[in-house]
Amino acid sequence: MKIAAIPADARKVAIDGVELLLAHEDRIDMRWIGGQPLRDQLVAAWTVLGPDDLPLNPRLIGRPGSGKTTLAYSVAASMNQPVYIFQCTMDTRPEDLLISPVIAGEGRIAYHASPLVTAMLRGAVCILDEANRMSEKSWASLAPLLDRRRYVESIVAGLKLHAHPDFRICCTMNDDASTYEVPEYIQSRLQPQIEVTFPTRDEEHKILKFNVPFAGEELIELTVAFLQKAHQLDLSFTPRDGINLLRYCMKMGAVRGMEPQRFFDDGIAAVLGRDGIDFSNGIIPSGARSAPIIDDDSGIDFGDIGEDDDEDDDDAPF
Repeated sequence: MKIAAIPADARKVAIDGVELLLAHEDRIDMRWIGGQPLRDQLVAAWTVLGPDDLPLNPRLIGRPGSGKTTLAYSVAASMNQPVYIFQCTMDTRPEDLLISPVIAGEGRIAYHASPLVTAMLRGAVCILDEANRMSEKSWASLAPLLDRRRYVESIVAGLKLHAHPDFRICCTMNDDASTYEVPEYIQSRLQPQIEVTFPTRDEEHKILKFNVPFAGEELIELTVAFLQKAHQLDLSFTPRDGINLLRYCMKMGAVRGMEPQRFFDDGIAAVLGRDGIDFSNGIIPSGARSAPIIDDDSGIDFGDIGEDDDEDDDDAPF
């Protein structure tokens, strides 16, 4: 079945007499700074080798904040594909994934296509973010889309919608306890599995520098050293935590009129909580890999950085 392309600027489309309001494309300044092998795996999964071939439906697995969504978005953008992101939750229903009826003016029903359905119709990329938070009922509505059938059925709108040949999908899944078990019949459709692991020291430095370019080199190095030590113990601290830690220190430094490095300990407490405080004090949090903290070559000691004395506090504006 040949699927007609929808004009890029079209906000509505009529299918079998039913008018659908399309979702907006996501346009975000994201850049993947990480290993080329992960990019290659995702590009390969989305590659079609001929008219009888179909793209694969990869799932990206990793800790929250490890860069899974950034990887998927960046690869899609490098392939000149529009991107639509759907944020999955425990409350996501099949109609949320597909078509939602909304009361419009004069009591009429307007049908809103989800980012997923919009990507299907436009021949774009859809990222189902944190997909393993969804229940089996929601997954079941996607089963025919994820195999050779490549369609979904909306009971609400009474439509069977076929995906454009250029449509690609990717699911990101967090490796934590606050998720559902994905049914086996869905897992078999979500292949390959691509594991997004912790970045190397050089990659992490580039990630922090890209996201917080106004941070000084000393503070970035301090944060990288802290995160790399945590990665060695397989702690859950991620580049996202490092970005938030840097921003907190920079903002506190601006408010207090002091060097941002002096707020490093405060930032650890505010961003990472008790586990972060314990780790910065040399205590290995529960759940960490049973191994000693290996010194890196940074030459940085966390011990005295971030400790304020009374005299400096008296100089603060409040």
